[in-house]
Amino acid sequence: MSYAATNSLPLPQVLVVDDDPSMRTALETSFLRHGWRVETACGASEAMAKFHRRPHPLVVTDIRMPGSDGFALLRQVRAAEPGTAVILLTAFASVPEAVAAMKDGACDYLVKPVGFDRLQQRAQQILARASELDGDGVQLVGRSPIWQRALQRARQVAASDADILIQAESGTGKELLARLIHRLSPRRDRPFIAVNCAAFPENLLESELFGHTKGAFTGAAAAKPGKFELAHGGTLLLDEVGEMPLALQPKLLRALQEREFDRLGDTRSVKVDIRVLATTNRSLARMVEQGEFRADLFYRLNVIPLSLPALRDHPEDIQELAEHFAARYAPAGKAPGMAPEFLTRLGQHTWPGNVRELANLMRRAVALSGSELNLDVLDPSEWAPGCSASREEEPLRAGNSLESVEKRLLEMTLDATSGNRSRAALMLGVSLRTVRNKIREYGLPPRRHYVSA
Repeated sequence: MSYAATNSLPLPQVLVVDDDPSMRTALETSFLRHGWRVETACGASEAMAKFHRRPHPLVVTDIRMPGSDGFALLRQVRAAEPGTAVILLTAFASVPEAVAAMKDGACDYLVKPVGFDRLQQRAQQILARASELDGDGVQLVGRSPIWQRALQRARQVAASDADILIQAESGTGKELLARLIHRLSPRRDRPFIAVNCAAFPENLLESELFGHTKGAFTGAAAAKPGKFELAHGGTLLLDEVGEMPLALQPKLLRALQEREFDRLGDTRSVKVDIRVLATTNRSLARMVEQGEFRADLFYRLNVIPLSLPALRDHPEDIQELAEHFAARYAPAGKAPGMAPEFLTRLGQHTWPGNVRELANLMRRAVALSGSELNLDVLDPSEWAPGCSASREEEPLRAGNSLESVEKRLLEMTLDATSGNRSRAALMLGVSLRTVRNKIREYGLPPRRHYVSA
């Protein structure tokens, strides 16, 4: 059994391994303060003895220790429990060592002295991501035809080495789909490295992607490999690539075309062998038209386009998803039952936040409920019959984006024509094809809701 697939423990667990007693105590204290259950070990042998007695979902270990080092411990842990996440710590950082760590399956490689807040943040992110995986692969729940078609297309292209662009609304599972593709690809045993392009300011994103040499800029006290280099041999995920600053896009384009890049502060180019997946919740084609994204970069990323349906487009999967999340978040895996009226109300909602919104709702519902989930766990103001957050509209005002205004106008016109797309096109003065494309672009209800004649 892999602990990455279960939430049976009331608190997150970590095994801390370091031969330095003061560092070991400091790490233990930090994790305890943040609500973790902690075990410690002074070396790899003691760590594995404790790990065999009680497997942990996370191991944080120093690299240089007497006897077996952190790399040996990493390999032993991964062999015993492939789902366990391992973070390596070192006071003697080097680019080759960081690359080797990722190749061996480490989730991160941090340089001492490590900031405890940063370590806590990374640990929580890693376990949150691991909770979406089971021992055999990525869990993407749903049996509806539209959902299964999307997964089947992803499986078909997994064996290819071509770059893939996944465009879908937020909360639909784009990163999970990317991980599924990696797990089914010939690169499955190599690193999967993800970088959120929206999480870094422009000056830091370049270093995050391509790395830097010591002294490349103020504060660069040591050389650091970038995500491109860490992903060598494996898969690189560019999450929310639509947020990539325009000034950085030419360098990204070169790296994608040549599989070659320059670290900040270095004159030597680095070549890598990677497969690139990119995700976005925005229409990159529309961004190209508006001058917000380079056309050549869009075409380079969009070799194989994939998409995922919004949850409102496959409501028949809502019950199965709700049961899946109820089982995940229930103590000791004992999922509560669900009253018929509770399931009915879930089916009436249009889920603007998609599967992520449903997951969060089920986590809250399980926490508030007893043996059965019912309407008492729902906020009446948010969950009144027929109420949906996706239909709440703010008045038009100066500063509204053209995209939001256009979407609202299209929704209003389709409502006024009872969903007749041909009449809506006539009223708007555009072609029927334009209306169809806009319905798809804005994620409005599918074809069965909007007739053509």
